[in-house]
Amino acid sequence: MKKIPSALFIITLLLSVAAQADVHEFTFDNGLKLIVKEDHRAPVVVSQVWYPIGSSYELPGSTGISHALEHMMFKGTEKHPAGEFSRIISENGGRENAFTSRDYTAYFQTLEKSRLPISFELEADRMRNLTLPEDEFLKEIEVVKEERRWRTDDKPTNYTYEVAMATAFQTSPYRHPVIGWMSDLDNMTIDDLEQWYRDWYAPNNATVVVVGDVDPQEVYALARQHFEPLPPEKLTPPPPRPEVEQQGIKRVTVRRPAELPYLFMGYKVPSLTPAADADPVVSESELYALEVLAGILDGGNSARFASRLVRGSEVAASVGAGYSLVSRMDSLFTITGTPSQDVTTADLEQAIRAELNDLRENLVTPEELARVKAQVVSEDVYEKDSMFYQGMIIGILESIGLDWRLADEYVGKVQTVSAEQVRDVVRKYFVDDRLTVAELDPLPITEPPRPPRGGLHLDH
Repeated sequence: MKKIPSALFIITLLLSVAAQADVHEFTFDNGLKLIVKEDHRAPVVVSQVWYPIGSSYELPGSTGISHALEHMMFKGTEKHPAGEFSRIISENGGRENAFTSRDYTAYFQTLEKSRLPISFELEADRMRNLTLPEDEFLKEIEVVKEERRWRTDDKPTNYTYEVAMATAFQTSPYRHPVIGWMSDLDNMTIDDLEQWYRDWYAPNNATVVVVGDVDPQEVYALARQHFEPLPPEKLTPPPPRPEVEQQGIKRVTVRRPAELPYLFMGYKVPSLTPAADADPVVSESELYALEVLAGILDGGNSARFASRLVRGSEVAASVGAGYSLVSRMDSLFTITGTPSQDVTTADLEQAIRAELNDLRENLVTPEELARVKAQVVSEDVYEKDSMFYQGMIIGILESIGLDWRLADEYVGKVQTVSAEQVRDVVRKYFVDDRLTVAELDPLPITEPPRPPRGGLHLDH
């Protein structure tokens, strides 16, 4: 027992030193925000451009448009035609990519520090000057459709997960997949895409994050040169679409060719959302208790799911838990798993419910709490050891309307979570009136899986 607090103390001390790294924030007259974090361990710079626009902004009939636009952002401007962006970054020894999520879209490059001007020039150019040729769109939308087929339609568990999200959420835009529904992709036009680009890709809807071996004032001057001349756009926020109150458990069964059955259980829970969207009856401590709960259930080989359901009773071949602490709107605490051979999804569900009932009635042990807190601290340190993830943390928080400084409070708030708080959030949120259960009932597989085609991005 004495070794765990000692390790926690050492890791926390290291984290506090890392957190003291200089971070500088600037806002230009056109609304663009620049955040620069110094990290002088290597002559490298990570440059990221974040747009707070993703699938949760999309309206029915236009799903997938944020992701489709991400693809088209590599198709050129008048100054740099299609393919030039990636070629230039590669010629300068850099790496680049992009991703779209429910709440934001981000573009990033990793370069030797003297090459930062190249990144800024290219990103500023495509922020307002994308040409969006229709012939390129017609080819790229087919790539997006193939990506959807490969990642969702041809993968039974992913398809079931998508159905589960659309079942769990009735009015929240989180019910829509990031890649979009196929019918919306079929009907999307270049005019739709161009309007979405004009509406949202503007300096007053962007945050540029730079992490690396840089001088903040030099980065500021460089950003002024490239981004400040860009005109802002009048932004019209999407209409609020809060989730209606659920009344009773929701169940859905997916019958699809698959090798194994699959179980999804999702409980509606709050997240650390912007103040304007936050539920006033939810305490911040509850959110961090949910974060700790995820670690209690699924935090390595010593966690309850692995030790009790996979190795102990052997009712599960695999089972895991997930919770998003930060998001633009409230989300789900998810539990997903595959039952062992000769075990049904109903059996697995009952075993998971038994574990939740145990947490509802009994306090987690001090050893469990110490283990999870040590893991949280060490993982946070390892993430901050990466320049890319340092930028990610800043970009995510800023993109959903939170202050990036909250990242420095994360470890301390997790460490204050008590066993009683973990028990209380299970009692409050893990009830059937918040639960959606989706089950994959496998059908015989009659055709071999199709291999993916080329042209897919990393992330996304």
